[in-house]
This record gives sequence, C-alpha cells and structure tokens, in this order.
Amino acid sequence: MIYLALSILSSSLIYIVFKLLGKFQVKTLHALIFNYITAFLIGLGTHSNQFQIANIFEKQWFLGSVILGFLFILVFSLMVKTTQELGMSVVSVASKMSVAIPVIFVIWYYNEPLGLYKVIGIALALVAVLLVSIKKKTSVKLGLFSILLPFLVFFGSGIIETSIKFLEQDYVSNTDVGNFSLVIFFFAACFGLLFWFLKRIKSKSDSRFQLKEILGGIALGIPNFYSIYFFISALKSEVFPSSLLFVLNNVSIVVLSTLLGIVLFKEKLTSKNWIGIGVAVASIALIYFTSDLIVA
Repeated sequence: MIYLALSILSSSLIYIVFKLLGKFQVKTLHALIFNYITAFLIGLGTHSNQFQIANIFEKQWFLGSVILGFLFILVFSLMVKTTQELGMSVVSVASKMSVAIPVIFVIWYYNEPLGLYKVIGIALALVAVLLVSIKKKTSVKLGLFSILLPFLVFFGSGIIETSIKFLEQDYVSNTDVGNFSLVIFFFAACFGLLFWFLKRIKSKSDSRFQLKEILGGIALGIPNFYSIYFFISALKSEVFPSSLLFVLNNVSIVVLSTLLGIVLFKEKLTSKNWIGIGVAVASIALIYFTSDLIVA
C-alpha cells in the first residue's frame, strides 16, 4: 500500500513540475532530455542492484526496456503536439482514459476475476477521470492529423502501462526493479537526444540547452524515476489485483494533481470537475473497501 501511495505522490509532483516549466517558458524537449538523464543517474546511484552493463544485455526484459524508452519520448511528444493543436483538456482526457487498455489486458491475459464491484468501481473511475479532466472549451482544428492525435495519445499511453505490467509480471524479478527502471530512462534519454539532434539539423537553428532547462529537467527527473519505480513495486506487492491497481493509481493521480493545482496555482474548477472529484472518491472507496470481496 505504501508503494501505491508513493507512486501517486511522485506522479502528482510530475504534473506540478510541468506546470512550473510552462510558467517559466522552458523548452519541453530540452527539459525532458535532462529529466531522463537525471532519472537514469538516480537509478544508477540508488537502485542499480550492482548494475553491470554486460549482464543487462542478457536480461529477458532488455529489449522491452529499449522499446519503452522510445515510447516514453514518442508519446510525450505526441502529448505536446496534441496540447498545441487541441488544448490541454483533450490530452488530459486521452492520456488518463487510456487506463482502460491495461485494465482490459490484465483481465483477459492474466484471467483476473471480473465481479460486479470491480465493474462498478472501474466504470465510476473512468467517469471521474473524464469529468475532472474536462476544462473550458477550446478552439479545435479539424485537420486529419489533429483528429488522429488524441487517439495516438490514448493508445500510446495505454500501451506503455500495459507493457510495464507485462514485463514486470513475466520477466522482471523483485531485485531487478531498479535496473529495469533506470535502463528505460537511459534509452528514453538516448532517443530524446536523437530527436533533438534531428530537429536541430532540420531547422538549422541554435538549440543549445539553457540553465533553466537543465534545472527544470533535474526537478522533473527526480519524481519521474520514483513514479515508475514505486508503481512497479506496487504491482509486485500484489496488495490489489493489477486491474484495480491501475485504476486506483490513475484516478488518485488525477484527483491529487487537481487538488494541488487548486492550492498551489489557484486553478478554477467547473461544476463538472467537482462532481468528478466526488465520483473519484466514491470509486476509490468502493474499490478499496470491497477488494477482499473481489479477490474472493
């Protein structure tokens, strides 16, 4: 339970840092690269479990970690593009509603029992995420690529969470959680640098890194590493069935980050947002207090 709580807190802090990056007009890709470098170094220094490069290549999860590193930077780039084209509310809904993908996967692939309480709890959580994420209306461009962007974010985010569950369950041992996490961030940093290099060649502009981007990346990398580390640890603890843990994690992040936005940034919520928070609390309570019944 403590791992789940720490995962929720770490992930919520990521949203706070993102908010600050926007406030100080920090270039997203530059901060993201240093974020992944920072996350890798934290893993290397504190959770590497006698990290040895030669052994890492032999791990069954190695190829999966490379693919996840690529997906991390790719999906985030799609989220940034979606925000620019369609607005923050659209990308928020698309990324958070993607929890449906890993939930369906673990119920199907790992044959988790599907009871009435689970169905009601998951349905309430999805409704809550939708209501909390909807903000004021924004102008929408109707180009084909713009229409496809939310679906790409939805499926990309869902595939990332599903892949983490699959690799954690079938290939990553309890002692390898730290190694698995830091290798993902290492390749995310590598692909980020590759994207930056290609973008610099294409635009032929001066895109050197600034101090605020480095500091922003460091501030982002600390909670980013632990959000993944604690989430994988929570999955391995098996306190809740995985399908319920995905729901609890995502809906709690939405609620906590929203409340932190109100307290720290004086954000205004609509009546739908407040209703969503109420539904979210109800779904969390239902899932938590009936989890024993569901497992039985």
